[in-house]
Amino acid sequence: MNSTTVWIVDGYEEALAKNIVIVSLALIINCINGMLVVTFFVNPMFSRDSRYILYIHLVISDMLMICISVTSYVLTYASPHLNVPICCTLVVLGTTTYMISPLNLAGMAIERYIAICKPLHHSQICTPHRTYIFICLLWAIGAIPSLADIIILIATQPISFFSSFVLCYPLSVFPSKRHQDRTTASQVIYMSLVWIILIYTYCKVFFAARKAISEGSVRKARNTILLHCIQLLLCMLSYIPPVLDMILVPFFPIHRTKISFFNYLLTNIMPRLLSPLIYGVRDQKFVKEIKEHFACKVINVKVVPSKN
Repeated sequence: MNSTTVWIVDGYEEALAKNIVIVSLALIINCINGMLVVTFFVNPMFSRDSRYILYIHLVISDMLMICISVTSYVLTYASPHLNVPICCTLVVLGTTTYMISPLNLAGMAIERYIAICKPLHHSQICTPHRTYIFICLLWAIGAIPSLADIIILIATQPISFFSSFVLCYPLSVFPSKRHQDRTTASQVIYMSLVWIILIYTYCKVFFAARKAISEGSVRKARNTILLHCIQLLLCMLSYIPPVLDMILVPFFPIHRTKISFFNYLLTNIMPRLLSPLIYGVRDQKFVKEIKEHFACKVINVKVVPSKN
């Protein structure tokens, strides 16, 4: 830290309150999402539908992202300096799950495009086997940037670096300005690609549905488009905290940690609850199965008097 930088540390009460809020929200969100996962796996009909496979993969990846993200957040207070291999593992897993959510939404949009625009070929194209291959491809694409960083790190750093301890956040492990610029550029390209896929797919779905005879088909397609747009916007909120920090922190430098906390809460934690939940609640099949497995059942006992 140079002489012009002010390092702001939370007080004990503030740090404790922040960690309690984050951990509590993470437990609530993962419990709710866990109900969706259980509902999927106890009903074989869902595992035969590519739509539900992609949806539950989105839920599971968000659960993993929350676990890794909250663990890293708590460790910044409890044990900020971690061994480099452990920190790299957290960064790679967190970054991978962070990146695949928008791609998963793009896959869900393409699946809906095929279902509405090419209904006769949907069952042949969107098979469970191909869906699982697509999911593996998502993980490979999501892991490539972080794995490339690890390879560069191994090639450029001495062996002693990997037995040292660092503050565990990405730029502490990959500290070069070139890495930061490359990461920013790759995120811009990545987001642009996802947006292009989704906008093109949604337009095709909407115009195809308008040709349908049934007004209900048009309404259903429009609702599907709006739903995916909401999910994408929630997912893309994860990319704006640096921008918000850049805008707000110069005006309120003393409240830097509070600004970062609320940015993290609103852009990383809450969307992981709302995005899967609004999709699952809208689906009538899913809601029916959730109610059947998790709703409280009241047993009425009728007492019939004896005739004797």
